[in-house]
Amino acid sequence: QVLLVESGGGLVQAGDSLRLSCTASGRTPSRLAMGWFRQAPGKEREIVAGINWSGSNAYYADSVKGRFTISRDNAKNTVYLQMNSLKPEDTAVYYCAAAKNPNYSTYAGWYDDWGKGTQVTVSS
Repeated sequence: QVLLVESGGGLVQAGDSLRLSCTASGRTPSRLAMGWFRQAPGKEREIVAGINWSGSNAYYADSVKGRFTISRDNAKNTVYLQMNSLKPEDTAVYYCAAAKNPNYSTYAGWYDDWGKGTQVTVSS
């Protein structure tokens, strides 16, 4: 099992930036792909970005491409989500997730362990 703790959420204005962090501990997190998902009220959980174990490959949802960047520091067992040019539609609870293996997927069921989430609210 991998224990995940997110931080960095908050209330910002449209156009601002935030950086989310996810610190992992437990089952060799540095060898696992990681993902950031989000869930807005009344909507299904959706993938925002995914990154493979080494950080050499990443995926972004179309809605965040060019604005968000996922990265990882395996020495610190931490994954980041840099969010720029935030929009009100980015408002959601953001969750960090650890995959079952080194490669990411856009499918939530691919991920074994989840953090409790951090709230991001973007005002217009």
